[in-house]
Amino acid sequence: MTAVETPVQSPTKRVLAVVLFNLLVYIVIGLPNAVLTIFVHKTLGYSTTVAGIAFSLQYFATFAARPSAGRLVDRIGPKPVVVGGLATCVVSGILMALCGPFAATPLLSLTILLGSRLMLGWAESWAATGVIVWNIRRAGAENTAIAISWNGICSYGGIAMGAPIGAELAQLGAPFGGLVSVGLLSVALPLFGLALIGFYKGVLPLPSTEKPVAFSRALRLVLPHGCALAAGSIGFGAISSFLALYYSVLHWEGAAKALAIFGVVFVFIRFFFASQIAKRGGVFVAIVSLFVETLGLATLAFFENPDAALVGAALTGAGFSLLFPALGVLAVNRAGPQNRGAALGAYSIFIDLAIACSGLFLGQVIEFAGYRTMFGTTAVCCLAGILISRSLGRRTA
Repeated sequence: MTAVETPVQSPTKRVLAVVLFNLLVYIVIGLPNAVLTIFVHKTLGYSTTVAGIAFSLQYFATFAARPSAGRLVDRIGPKPVVVGGLATCVVSGILMALCGPFAATPLLSLTILLGSRLMLGWAESWAATGVIVWNIRRAGAENTAIAISWNGICSYGGIAMGAPIGAELAQLGAPFGGLVSVGLLSVALPLFGLALIGFYKGVLPLPSTEKPVAFSRALRLVLPHGCALAAGSIGFGAISSFLALYYSVLHWEGAAKALAIFGVVFVFIRFFFASQIAKRGGVFVAIVSLFVETLGLATLAFFENPDAALVGAALTGAGFSLLFPALGVLAVNRAGPQNRGAALGAYSIFIDLAIACSGLFLGQVIEFAGYRTMFGTTAVCCLAGILISRSLGRRTA
């Protein structure tokens, strides 16, 4: 296949063929979501802050890997980067399966688990960046929104699928209970992807006579969009990191169901309303999205009962759904077609860093002020995101 943009007859079909690899990685990401912080806090006996760090470490690794992912996609093409992401995901699953049998030695078990999270974060960065740019090339630059939207559908759809599966697997009897079976499935899924990707034909890097944009330059180009994205991403970090532990502390059933509802609503909104970005503009959609997410997080903060928690999770999922593509289409196109990988990597850093920091910061808020204050804090962050988005709208007017 040449380096020329791929002619498009059915862009959605072209996107779906490749986005499967991202789905596999995100199912793996979702598998431990309902059990990981509980394992660290209750089984290993560490604080909620340590539990939050264990969860967020994945996103620190994703953040660290974004520059290399973007540069490699632009230099060698997206397919080899996706292969690297799947292979790293296999390593993460192996480590996840190993940390369970060492639970009687908490420090060793935690160390192995942290290694797993680091590998998973690296896998996420390479796979997601590679798949999006691969699909932009396959579907055509004019269908960037389709490529980003379907990537998100599979990403958070995968998390929604993985969370309840992981919760059920964790209940199995010895020797497969806890994180052992979660890890084994986390090995099997990317291995399947590696077997399948050999049948796919990649695309060559786009030729360019210009020097590739420096990552620092790409970061500056997407800075205003990224700040608004980060403000809304903290709410997602709260749901992913601490919702299951919140349920556990209050002795409620259905944490996996709440996480699944978050993911299902996210996918529903992304699937049926992504077209509003082109119709109404990314800034408008971002403001509405952040407002809805604020309502969801405020519901969790003010109403302490299981039904309200489900409503809060659903509203948060609905609000967060379109935030990334609403501002991402503008951000990715700012660096030029030959530097899409660098721009996408720079833009994505803001969500990685926000979620990574939320695990540390919000865990401390919980220790000193409780879960409801923590959810209220994230709602205030979303309000700040609305102000940033309004400012961005004035700049682009």
